[in-house]
Amino acid sequence: MQALRKQLILWSAVLLLAVVAAFLLPRLKLLQDAGYVLIGWGQWEIELTAVTLVLIFVIGFVLFYAAIHLVGLLLRLPVAMRQRREQARSEAAIRSLIQGLRQASEGNWEQAEKQLIEHAAVSGHSLVHYLTAARAAHRRGSAKARDEYLRRAIEASPDAELAARLTAAELHLESGDFEQALEALKRLDKIAPANAQVLKLLHQVYARLGDWDALAKLLPRLRKNKVLMEADLRLLELETYGNRLREAAKGRDVKTLQELWGQIPENLRQETELQEIYFAAMIEAGAGGEIEAELRRTLGRHWRDTLVVLYGTVELADPAVQLQHAEEWLRRHGNDPVLLRVLGKLALRAGDEAKAEDYLRRSLEAGPTVEAYRLLGDLLQRKGAVEEAADCYRRGLMLASEGVIEEVRRHPEG
Repeated sequence: MQALRKQLILWSAVLLLAVVAAFLLPRLKLLQDAGYVLIGWGQWEIELTAVTLVLIFVIGFVLFYAAIHLVGLLLRLPVAMRQRREQARSEAAIRSLIQGLRQASEGNWEQAEKQLIEHAAVSGHSLVHYLTAARAAHRRGSAKARDEYLRRAIEASPDAELAARLTAAELHLESGDFEQALEALKRLDKIAPANAQVLKLLHQVYARLGDWDALAKLLPRLRKNKVLMEADLRLLELETYGNRLREAAKGRDVKTLQELWGQIPENLRQETELQEIYFAAMIEAGAGGEIEAELRRTLGRHWRDTLVVLYGTVELADPAVQLQHAEEWLRRHGNDPVLLRVLGKLALRAGDEAKAEDYLRRSLEAGPTVEAYRLLGDLLQRKGAVEEAADCYRRGLMLASEGVIEEVRRHPEG
């Protein structure tokens, strides 16, 4: 616009100078003494000096050229003015966007929303205006305004529907509207099945809803599209299959548990955390005998107190054989209080009270536990050692109360 104004002034000056020259030059004495030119037209005759004729041609050309340029400039003036107005609006919109983003980053949601929507309709970045305004409205608790801005974002940029609906899903998830978030994400999954952000939000929604079966189906796609880091994906797999096993355990259906265990990838079935859940579920379902051998093999590879305790809850038809199997671990773990307690429990089940008493006393020496005191107290009471049995019960109660007190100290607000 500035350049157009300069050109307009320049050519107006040229035109004015040409007119002045056309008026003054013929009156100069010098030009009157030069040779002349006679032009006839019917009854008309025009006599001019040669220099005057040349000047007429030159000045006429300049006048014509200047006039053409002025007309062109005047014709372009409305367009230039419109462009100037659009540029001014665009600059105002950018300033508004910058201010809105700054206010949003500072947590001033109302001011941010006001700044962002002021010039959103005329901005070249309407999508950013509306999406950020939607986030600001969401933060200040206005779901109605949030949804309106999201609608406008889609209208302003139809090709950016994915971004707008992703934002909507994120905000629904953030506010705890998991069903709405899931509905939006399922539509997006049909549009962009390989989009990493859609898959990431889907896995978060399924986890929040506790839909572990759906999440298990999603896991291969998460891996294929590299949505999560390998370590995070591994943790998610363990959490997903672990929860599926826990839910299946509630039904105490052995066949269902075995089928589910078979669906878990082989590498994950080697994870001790999942093995513990599976073994506990099978034992609870009354199928401890079917996993006893596998549980023993697992203990041979990974010695864990939880697995040892689980082995003690398995009930075989011949408890003496089970006791023999467990006693083989004494060579490597002879001072393990958990193993000694389980051996005492298995010996009681096998009817060998002398061996049971020995194992339970050794367990208490290695590391006192409430259960060991209880088991030994029951055994001593059956034998008639009432006072010693009472002492075991007392010690067990004291140990249990100390545990409760310690737990309260660790979690005073619980």
